[in-house]
Amino acid sequence: MAEQSEAGRVYLRFKDVFGDPNAKRSRGKRRTRDETGSSVPFGAGRDPRGLGDAISSLTRQLGWNSPLAQSELLASWVELAGEETAKHSTPAGIEDGVLTVSCESTAWATQLRMMRVEIMNHIAVKYPDAGIESIRFQGPNAPSWKKGPRSIPGRGPRDTYG
Repeated sequence: MAEQSEAGRVYLRFKDVFGDPNAKRSRGKRRTRDETGSSVPFGAGRDPRGLGDAISSLTRQLGWNSPLAQSELLASWVELAGEETAKHSTPAGIEDGVLTVSCESTAWATQLRMMRVEIMNHIAVKYPDAGIESIRFQGPNAPSWKKGPRSIPGRGPRDTYG
């Protein structure tokens, strides 16, 4: 079966949650009115709810808590890591519960590795729904010597240094 588009996956998720809109409604049995007052105005379950409560219950019902918490975590990196540290590092993304952070130098990557426990504690307290299990700090990539018109197969440059 071919991979579905995102719109198709969203439609199927809504269909599971809210039911099939094309399904025929049965008019077989009519509900009898409950005389105990369950449908009374101002009865249980009839109170108006705030928009924030309605949205948070919908996101919980649809399973969107984790992606929303992850995006909030990425957006608030300055608060988590501190202002000075955030100037030298940026969160690259989250994949399989691993937060990847790109650092501008190997020294900053090493410094953040030493702060790993403190940052993980902040994440666990502020964003428990994000599902972050570990953090990976990356320094800048080393230059590649395998490109260009004069590159040759082998171990790389040996006589160019010193």
